[in-house]
Amino acid sequence: MASLAQQESQSLSQNVKLGLQYRYQQGIIQVNHNKFLGYTKDDDGKLIVEPTQAEVVKRIYREYLQGFSMDKIARSLEKDNILTGAGKKKWWTTTIRNILTNEKYIGDALLQKTYTTDFLTKTRVKNDGMVPQYYVEDNHEAIIPRETYLLVQAEMSKRHGTKTSPNGRKRSFSSTSCFTNLIFCGKCQEGYARVHWYWNKQSRLVWRCASRLSSENNISCDARSIKEDDLQQLVLKAINTMLLDKSNYLEILQQNIASVIRQSSAADTASIDEKLAALQKELIQKANNREAYDNVADEIFHLRELKEKAKTDGVLRDNSLKRITELCAFLKKQTKELTKFDELLVRRMIEKITVYDDCVSVEFKSGITIDTAG
Repeated sequence: MASLAQQESQSLSQNVKLGLQYRYQQGIIQVNHNKFLGYTKDDDGKLIVEPTQAEVVKRIYREYLQGFSMDKIARSLEKDNILTGAGKKKWWTTTIRNILTNEKYIGDALLQKTYTTDFLTKTRVKNDGMVPQYYVEDNHEAIIPRETYLLVQAEMSKRHGTKTSPNGRKRSFSSTSCFTNLIFCGKCQEGYARVHWYWNKQSRLVWRCASRLSSENNISCDARSIKEDDLQQLVLKAINTMLLDKSNYLEILQQNIASVIRQSSAADTASIDEKLAALQKELIQKANNREAYDNVADEIFHLRELKEKAKTDGVLRDNSLKRITELCAFLKKQTKELTKFDELLVRRMIEKITVYDDCVSVEFKSGITIDTAG
């Protein structure tokens, strides 16, 4: 009896699996919308956008690109009493990461991300190429523009890797301050770290070359420290320098735009799409005939990587143009000097700050660099 039950269960499992694979091949997807933030389903079972939740998804993407960490975004959502897709008050960084990496928010769907290894225990594992995967583009209405999604993936890759300074010191991403990972020493090229100085029972925030805070790698540096208040004023001074000489800097920005356009090469992904379509058909045929398809799957993954890189390069180029045009618009719109330091403005506009003995060099994301004495 147990053997018959086991055979019956296995047969049922195989039939269900074949049915799912057939629907995958047809581009038909099934998503549990009850815990899927931003989407619900219509009467026909198709994914449709849930407006209120969609705004939360957009906020998560926006804040991540503004430089906030996943943990900081999670705490911000909890503070505003915003619930997760599962209706929970607690937000985890893994939840934020899953939202930022889910292709369904751009209207696409990668099918069969996991598969069942044991039909009795229903154990599912991540699909690393053991069974076919199917990628459906423009399957449903998108919440996040494709360009924004690709920028987030590029930013995530940038943050994930631990950077090594010229002196061999390891640095990882932090969003504690808008200046974190932005300030560098003009003498040893080491990053600056934020420290608390206590004087007469009062605490002051000061930025100091990391080489002076640790004897790691036996690097000795006598670069000056700089108070955070002074640093804010110097950055503000650099921004106001542009505002006082608009015509000259607008001309430089126009030259930068022309330079980016000349260097750009339109990535032709049409040929990649044709090869992917042919390989996808071949993979499905081999899978249905129970033939080995490892080589085909590897080639599909390789072509997908090439396609994503081409798309990402194009988006990064377009983003550079966007940064320049945004600064142009900012200069044209601003009619007077800024009097108040704006942390969000720094995250949006500043690429790098280098501290020297006699000045601070502020490099904007638009390609302009301004030195301010102080």
